[in-house]
Amino acid sequence: MYGLNDRPTVWVVDDDKSIRWVLDKALQKSRLPYRMFADGQEVLDALDAWNKQPAQTRQPGDYPALLLSDIRMPNVSGISLLQDFKKIAPDVPVVMMTAHADLDNAVSTFQMGAAEYIAKPFDTDELMTLLKRFLQTPSTHSPAEHEMVATTEFGLFGQSPAILQVLRTIGRLSATQINVLLTGETGTGKELVARALHDTSVRAHQPFVAISTAAIPAHLLESELFGHEKGAFAGATTARTGRFEEASGGTLFLDEIGDMPLDLQARLLRVLSEGVFYRVGGNELVKADVRIIAASHQDLAQRVAQGLFRADLYHRLNVVGIHLPPLRERSEDIALLMNHFLSNAARDLGQATAKHLTAAAMLVCQKAYWAGNVRQLDNVCRWLTVMTPTAEVSEVDLPADVREPSAALLANASDSVGAMPVNQALYWQDALRLAVDKALNDGTPAVMLRLQDQFEQVVIGQALKFTHNHRQKAALLLGIGRNTITRKVKD
Repeated sequence: MYGLNDRPTVWVVDDDKSIRWVLDKALQKSRLPYRMFADGQEVLDALDAWNKQPAQTRQPGDYPALLLSDIRMPNVSGISLLQDFKKIAPDVPVVMMTAHADLDNAVSTFQMGAAEYIAKPFDTDELMTLLKRFLQTPSTHSPAEHEMVATTEFGLFGQSPAILQVLRTIGRLSATQINVLLTGETGTGKELVARALHDTSVRAHQPFVAISTAAIPAHLLESELFGHEKGAFAGATTARTGRFEEASGGTLFLDEIGDMPLDLQARLLRVLSEGVFYRVGGNELVKADVRIIAASHQDLAQRVAQGLFRADLYHRLNVVGIHLPPLRERSEDIALLMNHFLSNAARDLGQATAKHLTAAAMLVCQKAYWAGNVRQLDNVCRWLTVMTPTAEVSEVDLPADVREPSAALLANASDSVGAMPVNQALYWQDALRLAVDKALNDGTPAVMLRLQDQFEQVVIGQALKFTHNHRQKAALLLGIGRNTITRKVKD
């Protein structure tokens, strides 16, 4: 299907008719010429037909200026399409869409030359802005010059915008060797991300060495990192190589870097700056060909302000920062993660079939605080696999710390809704979840836009009712402009 003067510029391919409908409306509204495809093979056939045309009969509008493609499609997948498309049209930017983000797809898309990787459901206005940027900017993106293999063993996947951003960053970093700083609460998967960064890099076949600076006494940490010579100190009866030498050519993961003593921070800074170091008690320079990935659950910028962490080291480590979101901020991923961990637990524990949660039990899990984050979720799935007598896991089978909201969860919920009781706040959110599920199951197009309109109607309507239709007072109470209310009422 063509749109806008039959001058296809943006080529869109998605097997989902409702997605094509949403994009059709958005592209028309944005005045972007476009062409729609329902199958990846149709795209390749259209490109082939263009190439077979005599040069004098070709129309510029018949060639894509940008390809917007889904990843999961029958017949020709988005990954296969990207690979073949880039062979024919290497200079055309490609934006990939997915409803199921995982490390495999994120790394593969960037390595094969994709310009961007976005999640469904997407904000149509933001997507149109992104497409216009690519159309206005000449593409300089080229596929990675080296081949690397990504795996799905990391357990890094989901549908939430937060985890998608993590995967997108890993994919972009796969062709680089720059230092990375990982931040996030305990149990969010910082070491998993560090291993993913290593295993998707050109250093993948070299050592990955991990050390927790918080787990080693301060007086032993220097020797642990840099090694020592025989007789360097009492008890040093033999020479020993340190973790920097063990990781030579590969990656050194420094976990809980915020706990490193200040004097060792100075030594580490020199290694990062000059690429050399001395073993403890030694006088021979040792070359350090190591990529550093550091991690901390602490706010390092705050520790710098407190004088507990060197500012110059912080900036050396934080070339690219990746924040791992807590599980409570990615509740839409919990069902996917639990099914994954329950399957793994069944396999590891020799059970024929994996446990599955009732809808009510899953809702409890999605509301839980998860202080231990993904690590706690994995442990709970193993506990359920052993302790639940039936194949179906109900609410009463869940551990007490998951089933009963913690004080932290109650405080968080109270803060988010002001004086509204927690039970009432959770009630309207449950109703919203049910409405979203029903719309998705019914195949309703543009779910976000429709629900957003309904939300605004309810909120503005109640505010006007409360102020006896006084728009200025309603605007002040809602924290929006009076003109906004007037426009919304008119709409």
